Amino acid sequence: MALLNFKKREKTVPGGNAELEAFLKGYSIEVMPRTAEKVEDFRDLLPEDTRVYIAHIEGTPIEDMVATARRLADEGYSAMPHFPARIIKDKATLEDWIARYQGEAGVNQALLLAGGVTTPHGAFDSSMQLMETGAFDRAGFKRLHVAGHPEGNRDIDPDGGMKNVEDALRWKQAFSERTDAQMALATQFAFDAGPIIKWADDLREAGITIPVHIGIAGPAKLQTLIKFAIACGVGPSLKVLQKRAMDVTKLLLPYEPTEVLAQLAAHKAAHPDFNIESVHFFPLGGVKANAEWAINNGGSATKPVNAS
Repeated sequence: MALLNFKKREKTVPGGNAELEAFLKGYSIEVMPRTAEKVEDFRDLLPEDTRVYIAHIEGTPIEDMVATARRLADEGYSAMPHFPARIIKDKATLEDWIARYQGEAGVNQALLLAGGVTTPHGAFDSSMQLMETGAFDRAGFKRLHVAGHPEGNRDIDPDGGMKNVEDALRWKQAFSERTDAQMALATQFAFDAGPIIKWADDLREAGITIPVHIGIAGPAKLQTLIKFAIACGVGPSLKVLQKRAMDVTKLLLPYEPTEVLAQLAAHKAAHPDFNIESVHFFPLGGVKANAEWAINNGGSATKPVNAS
C-alpha cells in the first residue's frame, strides 16, 4: 500500500519550510542492487520520475545492475547507472554495458566516474577516458553526469589540494561546451553548508558552469555517517559530525540533513543564480528512512526528468 499519492501532493507541507521544499524538488537518490532488493515497491517511497542512480560496486555482476535498472524503469523511474572507469576492462566491455542498459532497460543516461578501486582493471583510469571513447554519444545517451568534490579528493590530489580536481573540471567544462551532452556534477556528500557554498561560488568564478547536484547523506546513525565520511575522504565538514558526537544529548539520535539543506535552500532563495540546482541523496541509513525524511520535508513534487 502506497504511503502517499504523490500526484496530489503539490502544496507546501503545513508548517514546513517553503524554501527547503522548493530546494528538494526533483531530488535524486542512489541505490545498489542489494539495497534495491530490500524495497518492495519504490512507488511507495519515491515521487514519480525520480532519477535513481545505481551504484556499481566492484564485484557486482553487470546482470544485477541491468536488472535493477529494468525494475526501476518498469516502476516509473529514471535509472542512471554508474560507469566506474577503473573496473571496465576495455572499450568492448564498455560498449557491451551500454548496449545492455539500452536494450534491456531503456537507459539513456549515466554517471561517469573513476571508481573506488586503486588499480585499474584494464584500459581506463578516469571518467574523461570513458567520455573520449565517444561510445555514449554513438549510443545516443542524452545525459552524462560526472563527479564533483566540494572538499577535494585525496585519490586525485594526494597532497590534499584541489589542483588535479580543478584541472579535470576544466576539461569536463570544455567537453560540455563542444558536445551536445546534458551534464551535471553529482558530488560527494558533505555536512557543512559554508564550504559547499564557497566551493560552488568558486566554480562559477573559475568559469565552471556545469550545474551542481549536491550530494547529501540521508538520515542515519551518527556512527554510520562518521564511518562512511572517513572512508570516503570527507574533509572539513566531518567536524560537524564530530562536534555532534561530543553532545551526549544528540549522540544517540539519528542524524538528519535538515540543517545543512535548510541553509543551502535559504542561500538558493536569496541567490537564485546559485549553481546548485538539485539535491542528490546518499541513503546511508536506508532508502526508506531517506525517502520518508524527504516526504516529511516536502520533497514529493517533481520536475521533468530532462531538467538539469
